[in-house]
Amino acid sequence: MTTPSTPTQTQDTAPAPRHMRAPVPVQTRSERFTSTDVAAFPEVTGREVMWKHTPVARLAELLSGDLDGAPYVFDLTAAPGVQATWIGRDDARIGSAGLPEDRASANAWTNFEQALLVSITGDDVKEATLTRSALGGPARAAHTIVEVAPGARATLILQNSGPAHLSENVEFLLGAGSDLTVVSVQEWDDDALHVAAHFAELAENARIKHVAVTLGGGVVRLNPSAHLAGARSDAELLGAYFADATQHLEQQVYVHHDGPETRSRVTYKGALQGEGARTVWIGDVLIGPKAVGTDTYEQNRNLVLTDGARADSVPNLEIETGDIVGAGHASATGRFDDEQLFYLQSRGIPEEEARRLVVRGFLFEIVQQIGSPELQERLQAAIEAELAVSVTAAS
Repeated sequence: MTTPSTPTQTQDTAPAPRHMRAPVPVQTRSERFTSTDVAAFPEVTGREVMWKHTPVARLAELLSGDLDGAPYVFDLTAAPGVQATWIGRDDARIGSAGLPEDRASANAWTNFEQALLVSITGDDVKEATLTRSALGGPARAAHTIVEVAPGARATLILQNSGPAHLSENVEFLLGAGSDLTVVSVQEWDDDALHVAAHFAELAENARIKHVAVTLGGGVVRLNPSAHLAGARSDAELLGAYFADATQHLEQQVYVHHDGPETRSRVTYKGALQGEGARTVWIGDVLIGPKAVGTDTYEQNRNLVLTDGARADSVPNLEIETGDIVGAGHASATGRFDDEQLFYLQSRGIPEEEARRLVVRGFLFEIVQQIGSPELQERLQAAIEAELAVSVTAAS
């Protein structure tokens, strides 16, 4: 019998040169490479972990092309304590909430000329809507800062519609004890392209409810992230989406528990119909070593209405401390619940209407948590319009 030889003092055990070593995989979500320079990222091939579910060929102009970063036309409804103004790239607040982790985000960062600053002050509850409906067809870059003063409370609706080929970054800076509900509504034209990274930075006792509702657009990829830096900060990330034939709707969610006694809840629900309808949801939750007392749960549910549609759902959870209250995740994708349909039909409801009721209840669970009655009613009507031309195809 032979035994393997062991290294001796005379053997050459020096490490290989850096360029000859195998690449070391990223061990945790927070270790991803970041840069504000698009040239620091390699060209996207579609084989990368963060791009493998995305139709990158359809987004080529946003990933590598020159983008128009000039200020654009927007409308902000009047509300006490809510103001908007353009600021220069050298403003110290830019980059405070997060930095690009992918080439599309970095390309937007490289090309924007001025950032739109939305300032929110005052402890009285207020609601404002920022509307963008005239961005046009040329590829565009944008950067938005939403700064919420300590103790301020507000609901901010980001309403997107019309034509657009847009790559953007949006930062939310929440001061101590502030409370912000932000609702990002994507009702773009059918051929619109929209890639967005949302970064939220929460101070002590701050709370954010981030709601993403996507109903329109050819390719929409919205990646929200929340950094719970302050003690007892709280993040609730909700999403509702409805994908039609050839439509690609994607969201990659990231919650980083960094401060002690922080809490988060992530719930995304989507429906799909038609040949080539595609949705992607990836949820990453990281509980850092200092985040003792964390309480977190994330879930994604998808309802496939017709053949030819596909939903990908990938929940991930990383825990770096054992002193937590609770952590969990769940994911499910399926068709109609036959028992629900049977129950409704047994009470005289036609099958087509029964299917519509099931989908309506499935998505309205998210919409009803927005907290703005007028917006909830409008979104419910938009979902009803989608259902009016869809559910019959599944019967």
